[in-house]
Amino acid sequence: MAKSLFKNYNFNFDKNESKIIITFCNQAIKQMIADTRFAKDVSSFESIISKIETDSSNVKLTKDEKVRLVHQLQENIKFLKTKIDKAWFFNRWLYKSMFNQYNNILNNQFRD
Repeated sequence: MAKSLFKNYNFNFDKNESKIIITFCNQAIKQMIADTRFAKDVSSFESIISKIETDSSNVKLTKDEKVRLVHQLQENIKFLKTKIDKAWFFNRWLYKSMFNQYNNILNNQFRD
């Protein structure tokens, strides 16, 4: 099967997905802003936020933005999975909710 030469980086996020992605990007920015090694990540996440806030029903990401967002979502899902395995009931419930939201966005929007 031939690989397509061009990929589509247009996304249609619903209201809930938009809120989750914006919150996720803001959190990532807060964690990375102090370290200059993550300057490109920070600018990518800031760009993603502005694009979603402009029109969440038609978001056109660059390849770099998509790759950085997907990578961070995947890493966060791995982290949450380990937290779920170690947490008590209430914390497990909170982590499971975030895990499911991130996993759904990853599977519904960014599946290749």
